[in-house]
Amino acid sequence: MTETYPRDLVGYGGQPPDPRWPGGARLALNFVLNYEEGSEYSVPDGDGFSEVTLTESLASTVPRGERDLAAESMFEYGSRVGFWRVMRLFEEHGLPLTVFGCALALERNPAAARAIVAAGHDVCCHGWRWIEHYKLSEAEERDHIARAVASLQEAIGERPLGWYCRTAPSVNTRRLLVEEGGFLYDSDAYNDELPYWVTVDGQGHLVVPYTLTNNDAKFGRGLIGTGAEFHDHVTDAFDLLHAEGAAQPKMMSVGLHARVIGHPARAAALDRLLDYVAGFDDVWICRRIEIARHWATAHPYGSAGGA
Repeated sequence: MTETYPRDLVGYGGQPPDPRWPGGARLALNFVLNYEEGSEYSVPDGDGFSEVTLTESLASTVPRGERDLAAESMFEYGSRVGFWRVMRLFEEHGLPLTVFGCALALERNPAAARAIVAAGHDVCCHGWRWIEHYKLSEAEERDHIARAVASLQEAIGERPLGWYCRTAPSVNTRRLLVEEGGFLYDSDAYNDELPYWVTVDGQGHLVVPYTLTNNDAKFGRGLIGTGAEFHDHVTDAFDLLHAEGAAQPKMMSVGLHARVIGHPARAAALDRLLDYVAGFDDVWICRRIEIARHWATAHPYGSAGGA
């Protein structure tokens, strides 16, 4: 067998590099709000069906080809109500946030885009639309990336430096991001608790892994049912990583969705979670772009922690 195996099952192994987080922090903690409302599959956008993923309904009973107005309104709750509640909670706690923003969604809600900029949160591009990139041809995906960059440049006043697909990238995604030339990192991986470098077409490209584990998507999949369960799950992860951070500091992501966590009973748990993590003075609660820039400086491509 001469072909190189296309996966890395080893990573840093038992000797991860010291990330040297600012202030000697034991843990870098990044909260992510996925902003997708208005970019999902829908009949008005010509997709032929209505998206129901991560709503209060696990499946649509409306015949395919017809608008599911209930599903549409559940998405609208996220942009009309949930987004503003989450933004308020982070403002009240004085904590930063990263927005995984679908370009079309923010294009359709300029007030939300302005609020993100005014709050100082960073935007990582979540695609042109909230669709699966692995279903796109290479030409279609290249076009979606270009449209997303141009749209977010207009909506937030600067181009995005990070990228994250819905669920999973295609086999072409990372190469197309490097080809585009303006991305510092992508988060299309779930395989580590530290950033790492890959080589794409002879160039170093940074990966800042994300999570579907510490993620309110568990509500939409029926894996948890109450805010208390979400709070306990995330704080357990936080506590273990904080303890391990005395010897081996790591990073932690927490994924949120306005149409999910933005409902009052769940937002109350988020409020308690933010209050809890803010009480640690040896945790770096930061934006995702700060993690990427720190890693690129402290562990540049080709260094011991940048292999």
